[in-house]
Amino acid sequence: MERQFTEQELVRREKMEKIRSLGMDPFGSRFDRDSFATDLKEKYKDVDHEEFENMDDTATVAGRIMFIRKMGKASFFSLKDKTGPIQIYISINDIGEDSYNLFKSADIGDIVGVYGKIMKTKTGELTIKCLKYTPLVKALKPLPEKFHGLTDIEERYRRRYVDLIMNDDSKRVAFTRPRIIRCIQKFMDGRGFTEVETPILNTLLTGASARPFITHHNTQDMDMYLRIALELPLKRLLVGGMEAVYEIGRTFRNEGMDPMHNPEFTLMEAYLAYSNLEGMMEMTESMFKTIAKDIFGKYTFNWNGNEINLDGTWKRVSMVDAIKEQTGIDFKKEMTVEEALKLAKEHDIEVEEHQHNVGHIINLFFEKYVEETLIQPTFLYGHPVEISPLTKRNPEDPRFVDRFELFIGGKEFANAYTELNDPIDQLERFEDQLKEKELGNDEANDIDMDFIEALEYGMPPAGGIGYGIDRLVMFFTESASIRDVILFPTMKERDKK
Repeated sequence: MERQFTEQELVRREKMEKIRSLGMDPFGSRFDRDSFATDLKEKYKDVDHEEFENMDDTATVAGRIMFIRKMGKASFFSLKDKTGPIQIYISINDIGEDSYNLFKSADIGDIVGVYGKIMKTKTGELTIKCLKYTPLVKALKPLPEKFHGLTDIEERYRRRYVDLIMNDDSKRVAFTRPRIIRCIQKFMDGRGFTEVETPILNTLLTGASARPFITHHNTQDMDMYLRIALELPLKRLLVGGMEAVYEIGRTFRNEGMDPMHNPEFTLMEAYLAYSNLEGMMEMTESMFKTIAKDIFGKYTFNWNGNEINLDGTWKRVSMVDAIKEQTGIDFKKEMTVEEALKLAKEHDIEVEEHQHNVGHIINLFFEKYVEETLIQPTFLYGHPVEISPLTKRNPEDPRFVDRFELFIGGKEFANAYTELNDPIDQLERFEDQLKEKELGNDEANDIDMDFIEALEYGMPPAGGIGYGIDRLVMFFTESASIRDVILFPTMKERDKK
């Protein structure tokens, strides 16, 4: 396919050939630098302009040219590395005519290396006085002049590399995300957990309610699922005696895309033998506060228009009490499916065929009337047994289970259980899921007989929890969309013109 180049792209290609004709590689080679822009600014922030007159400190930096002000025989340009920008002063008197002419052919976007003396301008800006100029990479495409507006939002995600060059906030989030994950790992390791890895390819659909991605194993000639959760393999490790395990890994759900959902996302699940729901609440509150304090030095964050405070003791409320508070309906009372369906109809709640039971209807009421009202951190507990196939029943009221979800800003951030370790009850729940699948619930679980067998060997009482890492990063970086915190989010295909 023949490509059409703009006039500016053609000029840059001519400059590339000129560099080549001088016996230089326009796409560079190894360059040894010893300094980064932000580190230099920090190191010399208290040194004033006059003090530099008696200093001979030098630095070697490398990065992308983001701004040029050419002024005859001397010029200024801004060089940006992974930490940020630094100003360079370059003069024909310092580097000679040949090197200065080479610099004069540079364009914004080119990658260069600079060795020079550190100084400060009279206005107080830290600057490197260039003593040696090394062109490294000729950029053949110009950077966009504006790359921040709503008109470019799809292209920002699609061409993340340009977004990272142009948008400092995107770079901030990109560097903050791994710091958050390291903080979580350090926190979990400090509590005696072991980080493990479990299979991404599975033959059964288990561990969550979600539609899967299906792939095919050629050698075995069988269809397989990309995992929708991490749960069952991790619980097998509890049976095996590992007692405290967690995994942070990519998970895949064949669902729509919106500001809170991406088809592939990062999930963390953790399981602790001899713990329960209370233990998971304490661990979650402590983990969030540790991230807030250790990385950000604050407990208050502005997210999606709400000021959210992580400090203090978090609210705890049962699902039925929260619904009663919003609607006046008391689902704690015993009621028939017919009575629940009548209430749903009166409140314009659509109930699908596989949801024709009281538990599903309670959950539909919660989603309509309560979910968006839970702004400050809230542990919502007491879910109906019908929507919680892997959770231990509440001993005082077996219609409900010992489960909580953490809500912040009206969105779910975590899902925790007192884990079901009764193999007989577990098999019955799996069988109920199979009935739902037959009634059209394409998110229902398969029966995993190997897991039932594992439980028959005995799994200790345990607490377990899953966290959406992308949402967690969204909250702490105060980002509005999941696509802001995933470097390469799933995108629709470009329109074919």
